[in-house]
Amino acid sequence: MILKQKLMAKTAILGVLGLGYVGLPLAVEKAKAGFKTIGFDVQESKVEMVNVGKNYIGDVVNEDLEEIIKSGLLSATTDFAQVASADCVCICVPTPLDEHQQPDISYVKSSAESIVPYMHKDMLIILESTTYPGTTEELLKPILEKSGLKCGKDFYLAFSPERVDPGNLIYKTKNTPKVVGGITPECTDVAATLYEAILEAPIHRVSSPAVAEMEKILENTYRNINIGLVNELAILCNKMGINIWEVIDAAKTKPYGFQAFYPGPGLGGHCIPLDPYYLSWKAREYGFHTSMIESSMMVNDRMPEYCAERSSKILNRFKKAMNGSKILVLGVAYKQDIDDYRESPAIRVIEELEKEGAEVAYFDPFVSEYREHGVVKKGESKLTAELIKSADLVIITTAHTNVDYGFIQKHAKVIFDTKNVMKHIDARDNIELL
Repeated sequence: MILKQKLMAKTAILGVLGLGYVGLPLAVEKAKAGFKTIGFDVQESKVEMVNVGKNYIGDVVNEDLEEIIKSGLLSATTDFAQVASADCVCICVPTPLDEHQQPDISYVKSSAESIVPYMHKDMLIILESTTYPGTTEELLKPILEKSGLKCGKDFYLAFSPERVDPGNLIYKTKNTPKVVGGITPECTDVAATLYEAILEAPIHRVSSPAVAEMEKILENTYRNINIGLVNELAILCNKMGINIWEVIDAAKTKPYGFQAFYPGPGLGGHCIPLDPYYLSWKAREYGFHTSMIESSMMVNDRMPEYCAERSSKILNRFKKAMNGSKILVLGVAYKQDIDDYRESPAIRVIEELEKEGAEVAYFDPFVSEYREHGVVKKGESKLTAELIKSADLVIITTAHTNVDYGFIQKHAKVIFDTKNVMKHIDARDNIELL
């Protein structure tokens, strides 16, 4: 295999379609490993930023991007004709849900179609975008074969699910184990060779793209179900007057058979809230209903509304109506210490509060503004004592570690802590937990 030899010698030219949270870190690692790498994106602004070494992704080290741009190992373009010069192309584009909560694979489809005119023999194409089982074989392969090339004979095709956890200080793209499944054993072998040349982590080979696609769905559905379980227990424990956080701390003292999951205002990010919908949608093709999965999705999807209802009850105790109350929401990123607010439950909490007539302001040290439904909402620039005191209720929806929670407790009338981030604060008269 000529391509395999080029990968081992690091003379192959690599391409990455989509320079977002998955694509840019992957492109950087490819270039750092010594491969000439081309990043493709339809957004001119991203391309321009990459080409001047300006980073916009938290998991990319600024100095790394600057260095590989200066060295010429990485460049970005909106010109998909340059795919013709690439030996390998990884597709890392969004796979959101549409307005009917069904998979929107239009980005994957358009990416594949943009590759077709520039495909050549001995080329490797890998899909990394999370999707339903069967996408690589049923959607991608027929599109790519419109080039006149035969998959497994003239070009290689595989699926290798992205495993990106924004803000994780231990596991990054380079040291996270990779799963690879190709259309043929040769496709798997070539794709595995690529990642072995780039990453410092084990490469796990599976028998088909469908196995790799299902594996990714399993990872996130496992978390979705367990978070759904603990969210439901949190609602029950509140009715029973039991502290769910203390229950979890007690349960996790067991050294086997239990993994701690925690409740919150809902699920965020691009994977955990979306992936179960992909699976349940695909399952219906086989006349199968994923009852346990769908139940957990219902619980998690309702948490923002539940948090708004709890907020209303807290205000009622202070003889305040939700309508007209001033509420300060702390954190709109979907998880702590990052600037990513995709599918953030905090934004849905804000929407629920505003539906009931509340005047909502927010502060997030990582997100100065966000865009939702085409509308931009700006956050408060500074968390002052006056801002906190002016709020009838403070709701903590993201557990950022660079916020002074003691300062908040000191000045707030009442706090609804949905993340148990104030667990170490001794004075708790004005704190209510989810």
